[in-house]
Amino acid sequence: MPYPSDNERDRPWVIRTYAGHSSAEKSNALYRRNLAKGQTGLSVAFDLPTQTGYDPDDELAKGEVGKVGVPVSHIGDMRTLFDGIPMAEANTSMTINAPAMWLLALYVAVADEHEAPRATLAGTTQNDIVKEYLSRGTYVFPPAPSMRLIADTIAWSVANIPKWNPINICSYHLQEAGATPAQELAFSLSTAIAVLDAVRDSGQVPAEKFGDVVGRISFFVNAGLRFVEEMCKLRALGRLWDEITLERYGVENPKHRRLRYGVQVNSLGLTEAQPENNVQRIVLEMLAVTLSRDARARAVQLPAWNEALGLPRPWDQQWALRMQQVLAYETDLLEYEDIFDGSRVVEAKVAELIEGARAEIDRVAEMGGAVAAVENGYMKGELVRSLAERRRRIESGEDVVVGVNRFDTTEPSPLQAEGAAAIETVDPATEAAAVEAVRDWRRQRDQAAVEEALAALRDTAKTDANLMDASIACAKAGVTTGEWAGALRAVFGEYRAPTGVSAAVASGEAATELGEVRARVQQTGEELGERLRMLVGKPGLDGHSNGAEQVAVRARDVGFEVVYQGIRLTPSEIVAAAVQEGVHVVGLSVLSGSHLEVVPAVVDGLRAAGADDVPVVVGGIIPEGDAKALRDKGVAAVFTPKDFKLTAMMDAIVTLVRQAHGL
Repeated sequence: MPYPSDNERDRPWVIRTYAGHSSAEKSNALYRRNLAKGQTGLSVAFDLPTQTGYDPDDELAKGEVGKVGVPVSHIGDMRTLFDGIPMAEANTSMTINAPAMWLLALYVAVADEHEAPRATLAGTTQNDIVKEYLSRGTYVFPPAPSMRLIADTIAWSVANIPKWNPINICSYHLQEAGATPAQELAFSLSTAIAVLDAVRDSGQVPAEKFGDVVGRISFFVNAGLRFVEEMCKLRALGRLWDEITLERYGVENPKHRRLRYGVQVNSLGLTEAQPENNVQRIVLEMLAVTLSRDARARAVQLPAWNEALGLPRPWDQQWALRMQQVLAYETDLLEYEDIFDGSRVVEAKVAELIEGARAEIDRVAEMGGAVAAVENGYMKGELVRSLAERRRRIESGEDVVVGVNRFDTTEPSPLQAEGAAAIETVDPATEAAAVEAVRDWRRQRDQAAVEEALAALRDTAKTDANLMDASIACAKAGVTTGEWAGALRAVFGEYRAPTGVSAAVASGEAATELGEVRARVQQTGEELGERLRMLVGKPGLDGHSNGAEQVAVRARDVGFEVVYQGIRLTPSEIVAAAVQEGVHVVGLSVLSGSHLEVVPAVVDGLRAAGADDVPVVVGGIIPEGDAKALRDKGVAAVFTPKDFKLTAMMDAIVTLVRQAHGL
C-alpha cells in the first residue's frame, strides 16, 4: 500500500552523469553546469593515460589524451578539477582502477587544501582490478601487488575517511564482456571474497572492526534490457551478499551486510543504427535498478542516446539526467514498499539465479579463488565463450535487436541532421597543451622533494607497510601520475592477462555461410602457397577488447591463422609483429577515439617496412567523417558496430587480401 504521507517517501538515489574530457578546466566547468541542473553527485571519467598510469607525454599516451575522460597528471590538475566545488559536501565517484590509490591520494590532498575534514569525504573509487584482467583492460601490475594496493586503500580509508567507499566490485564490465546473469553474480562475488580475504589477511584491520570494512564495500552493476531478469539478479545479489558476509566473515550487524550498489545501464548495448531507439533502452534499463525498493540502486548514472556514435554533448548528458529526475520526482515510484514482495514469479527467478551463482562460486573457489581463476584463464575463457554465444544469437536473429537485425527500415533522423556536429569532439590541440603543461609542471616543482617522496614510495612498496600515506606524500610533493605508477612498476613489475580467445568454440551465422568463407580462405591460401594469417591488434591504451577477441575467434573459425597479442600495443610493436609473422592482413580495434592518430601510424609503419601490400582494416566507434579520413590515408576498410555479422566481415577481408595479391 502507498505510504500515508510524502514525508515517508523513499529518498531518491544519488543522480549522476559520467563525465570528463579534454582538460581539468573544461571538465570542472562541465561539472558545475551539471550540478546546477540538479545532478546530486559527480562521476569522474579519467582519460586512458591516467587510468593506466602514464603522463600525457609518454609514447603510449599519443592520441589518447583527454579522449574518454579528463587527464589528471598531478595535484595541480586535481585542484583545477574541483575548483569551486565544496569537497566536504560532494559525493564523488571516480572510475579509476590500477591507480585508484593514487587518484584517491590526490583527492585527499586537495581536500586537505580545501580544509575539508577527511571524515566528511563521501564517494567511491572504482578499485576492482579483477574485472580489469577480464574485461576492461586498464590493469597495470600483476594480481598479487594489485590486491595489496586494494587492501591498503580499503584499510586506510575505513580508518581515515569512513564515509568513502574505497572499492566498488564491478559486475558491470563482466556483463559487457559476455557474462550470463549467473556468471555476473558469481564472478563479482568471488572477486569480493578475494578482496575481503586480502584485507583480513593483511592484519591491518582488527577483527572487531571488520564489519566496518564490509559496510564500505560497494558494487557497480550493469542493467540490460531483460529488465525483469535484471531486477531479479539484483535481489539475488543482495541475498547472496548477506549470506556470504554473515557466514564467511561473521558480520552480525545487518546494516553492514546490506547490499550497496551504483549502476550505469548497458552502454555497449546501445546501437549505432537508429540510435534514437537507445532512449527507450536506457529508460527500461533504469527501471531494472529502481523498481524494486529492497534492491534499489544507491546511485545511478545513465549513458546518452548517442554514445554508440561518439562522445556525447552536454545537451545529450542533460537528457540522460532528466530521465532520472522525471522518474524520481514526477512518478509515484518512491511512495511504495517493494512492489515485488510475494511474487512467485520473481521468487522463482531469484532462486534460479542464486542456485546457478552458488555453483559457479564453488567452481572458482575450488581453483583457489578469483585471482587463481584469472591467472589460469578460466574466467576470461568463460566470458569470451559466453559473448560468442550471445553474438551467435544476434547474428542468427534468435535475439532481436530493433533497428539492427529486425525492423531496420528507417526515416532520416532529425537528431542526426547536423552530422559530425551531433557529437562532442575533442580539439586535437588538447593533447599538445597537456604535454606542454606536464613538462612545465615538472620544471617548476621542487625536484628534490619529488625524488625524496618517490624514494619513500619505492622503499615502502618493498615492505608490507600501507602505501596510502606514502602516496599522499607523493601527491603533495608534486609527483606525476606516470612517476607514481613508474615507481611501483619498478618494484611490482607489469602484467599481461590471458586473452581467452583459445577457449571459445566456433559460433556465428549458419554453418553453410561459415563454410563458404572457410572455403575461400583455404582456396586463397592454396593460391598463395601458404595459410592465410591475420594480425588482430589494439593500438594505444584502449583496453576494451571484447570486439577484438570476437573478431579473432571468428577469423580462426573461418581458417585464418590468427596472431593476437592482447591489448595496449604501440603502432611500432604492431608493425614489427605483422612483419615478423608475415601476415596477410592487419585488423585494428579502437574504441577510445584515438583512431585518427594510432591507425595511420600503423599504415605508415607498414609502408616504411616494405609491407605496404598488407591491407589494414579498422573496427570501432568511428564517425563516418573519420572513416573517410582513414580510407584516404590508406586504410582498406572501416567496420563499425552496425557491421555485426562477423562472417560477412571475414568474407570482405578475404576479398581485400585477394585484391592486394592480384588474385
